[in-house]
Amino acid sequence: MVKIKITNCHIHTFNEENQVIDSGEIVIEGDVISYVGEVRDGENDKKDFSRVIDARGKVCLPGFINSHTHAPMTLFRGFADDLPLMTWLEDKIWPAEDKLQGEDVYWGTLLSCLEMIKSGTTTFNDMYFFLDDMAKAVGESGMRAVLSRGLIGLEERKAAVGLEETEKLIGSWHNAFDGRIKMMLGPHAPYTCPPEFLIKIIEKAEQHKLPLHIHLAETKFEVEQSKQLYGMTPIEHMEKLGLFNYPVTAAHCVHLSPGDIEILSRNKVTVVHNPGSNLKLGSGIAPVIQLLEAGVTVSLGTDSAASNNNLDMLEEVRLAALIHKGVTGDPTVLPACKALEMATREGAKSIFCEGEIGMLKTGYKADLILLNLEKPHLCPFHDLTAHIVYAAQSSDIETVIIDGKVVMENREIKNLDQEKIMYHAQKMASILTGGIPCEGASN
Repeated sequence: MVKIKITNCHIHTFNEENQVIDSGEIVIEGDVISYVGEVRDGENDKKDFSRVIDARGKVCLPGFINSHTHAPMTLFRGFADDLPLMTWLEDKIWPAEDKLQGEDVYWGTLLSCLEMIKSGTTTFNDMYFFLDDMAKAVGESGMRAVLSRGLIGLEERKAAVGLEETEKLIGSWHNAFDGRIKMMLGPHAPYTCPPEFLIKIIEKAEQHKLPLHIHLAETKFEVEQSKQLYGMTPIEHMEKLGLFNYPVTAAHCVHLSPGDIEILSRNKVTVVHNPGSNLKLGSGIAPVIQLLEAGVTVSLGTDSAASNNNLDMLEEVRLAALIHKGVTGDPTVLPACKALEMATREGAKSIFCEGEIGMLKTGYKADLILLNLEKPHLCPFHDLTAHIVYAAQSSDIETVIIDGKVVMENREIKNLDQEKIMYHAQKMASILTGGIPCEGASN
């Protein structure tokens, strides 16, 4: 069994007490953490370990959890900017997605995995199509992922195909790659899934005992449309249909009434805040402070690189910490530690992986990152948590370990060919969108 020791580092555990260790070490045995604590005298014999990593001048954190994204949409980065959501979807994204093939999704997913690993993300929660190709890419990358086949019920034939594919995908990929891949059910949104179709999806959730991943209350238009069609908000509508009788990860939840927040809290629905995407699409700012006050689990996601336009979770942490101070006029709300919790511990809760990832704790999966603190923009050193949230850059993340395996060290990705992935992604994107390949792209 591979046994790794990381020593002489700051450790931000994000355990239940948010314990911070100034000079500590972590021992990894196989794919789990077997020790987190102070540096132990007499435990430095290298022969006891496959590797000893001296992390002096660095902080060790749990890997970031991107609780809502659409990884293959990196192929549409920069393709449809400065547009409202429905125009963005109907006029640009959906027509381009109609051209997608499995190979496009494979290379787009690998490009996302490259970007996420380089910015410290170790787990992502995704909804998309061609999941066989996505799962293959995730397996090769070494990342951890929760995948949902996006389900849209506007056309009867396509809706039936989506449900059939979901059934097969669950059988093929749930708990694949030593458990690194898990599956959810993925109804896209109430405005693309009529009630009778949502009921069929709910039946699948009951059959397979799996959570659901859905977009909810992202725009004012969606809420008003729901009121016109059903006489209730999207949140009220989902509760009436019985969706919330099952574990649900709800992305966005920007436009909520006090009654909606009470429903989400009472039903223990977890909410994914996507500040960058919501700002860029002009969708608004989710009432995160009210959700937290109501006891709702709130995590962070980037949404897709087509609407963000990156997958940098540290940027989302900083945005979340800043914008709610601005909109409330209260600089004490959503402090730095809480923002980081939303990207780690709360992320695990949000995608129903609590007890497995999201903390640096004995028995948890060895998913962690090392961030170099010895940088000009992190000097002088006063407050570790504040530095990570308000001053650090994702490029400061030097080492990423997932499932006990070093997937990036000294900024070098170990098991993916960056140049080859970028070449194929650019080629696929140019065909899909009619764009011009970047000069210098080579195989």
